[in-house]
Amino acid sequence: MNPMSKSRAAILLACATVLLGACASTPEPKEQMAVANAAVEQASGSSADAATELAAARDKLTRANAAMARKEYAQARLLAEEAAADAALAQASARSARSSRALTEVRQSIQQLQTQLNRS
Repeated sequence: MNPMSKSRAAILLACATVLLGACASTPEPKEQMAVANAAVEQASGSSADAATELAAARDKLTRANAAMARKEYAQARLLAEEAAADAALAQASARSARSSRALTEVRQSIQQLQTQLNRS
C-alpha cells in the first residue's frame, strides 16, 4: 500500500467510526422528560402572566413526546431540556409580572397617603 492509500484508509476508518458512533443507541431521556413534565405542570398555574413562554414550553414538550414515540432520543432530550427551561422562564416572568403589579399598588398607596398628609 502506498502512503496515499494508507491515509485514505485511515480517513475512511475514522469516518466509519464517527458514523457508527452517531448510530449508537442513545438512552431514553426518561429523567429529562419527567423534569420537563413537572416544570410545565408547575408553570401552568402562571399561565395568565406568562402565556407566551408557557405556550412555548408546552409546544416543545409535545414535540419531545413525539420524538420519544419515534425513538429519536437525542432530539427528545434536547426538546425536553428546552421545555423545562421555557417553563422556568414562564414562572420567572409570572413572578416578575406579579411583583410589578404589587409595586404599582404600593406606590399608589404611598401616593394616597402623601395626598392625605398634605391635606392635613
